[in-house]
Amino acid sequence: MIHDNKLLPKRIILVRHGESEGNLDTAAYTRTPDNKIPLTECGRVQAREAGARLHALISSNASSPEWRLFFYVSPYERTRSTLREIGRSFSRRRVIGVREECRIREQDFGNFQVQERMRATKMARERFGRFFYRFPEGESAADVFDRVSSFLESLWRDIDMNRLHIDPTHELNLVIVSHGLTSRVFLMKWFKWTVEQFEGLNNPGNSEIRVMESGYGGEYSLAIHHSEEELQAWGLSPEMIADQKWRVHAHKGEWNEHSLWNFGQFFDHFTDSDKECEDEAVEEEEEEEEEGANLQTDSDENGKECNGQCC
Repeated sequence: MIHDNKLLPKRIILVRHGESEGNLDTAAYTRTPDNKIPLTECGRVQAREAGARLHALISSNASSPEWRLFFYVSPYERTRSTLREIGRSFSRRRVIGVREECRIREQDFGNFQVQERMRATKMARERFGRFFYRFPEGESAADVFDRVSSFLESLWRDIDMNRLHIDPTHELNLVIVSHGLTSRVFLMKWFKWTVEQFEGLNNPGNSEIRVMESGYGGEYSLAIHHSEEELQAWGLSPEMIADQKWRVHAHKGEWNEHSLWNFGQFFDHFTDSDKECEDEAVEEEEEEEEEGANLQTDSDENGKECNGQCC
């Protein structure tokens, strides 16, 4: 897929919603549908503070005064309210638009009207793993991964076709106001993290901001805006952090040969050269031929013995 670099966003920023009544008291889910759980007063303050931090971040570069934002928001009440509070920090001319996007909603936890059932189900998830465990009548994180993948494809089509009506002279910032697990899955998909790496990630705090910024060569990295200590606190392994640092200077389309985290799981006996591979193949073929010859000899001898007995 070919992108016009002038239309690519400078930053893709993930924001978790502010504190909700469900965060404060899980009994709220027994009275109110998940999608209608509102923010607390503290959550609204957190969201306003997040807006101020976003403004300070985006406006900090004096060489790019013509910056703009485009928001994607989950349709849940707590994310919509978070966006309203964030919007207080920006003038109308700075915001290109807003799109409510159902595919970045919270993980569906099923019917949680009974607290005991909710508690037991979450304990089962911890035993069986957070990524593949599917809540009864709900979703697994793997299900969320599939719809987030679909959302990412649509996002890039929007950019390719300039459906966001981006002025090439403006610095674009995409802000995704969503949920904790959805944000982690988004990063997993984007950076091609494994299931095991996902399982080690920590949930962002309420109204926490995670910034993917375009580096010198066009790759996006978390290490431009965030410190190594922050990345460690999020649950990134040393290898994942090293990959984020590499991305700061990497060019689009390059492959980080030092972050092949899948190789050790599947190929732990690589030979050093093609010649060694060929020699190994020849040796294996000779061994198979020798074994086949031995089996044939044994078969012939058994046949002779059988014939003698029959006579």
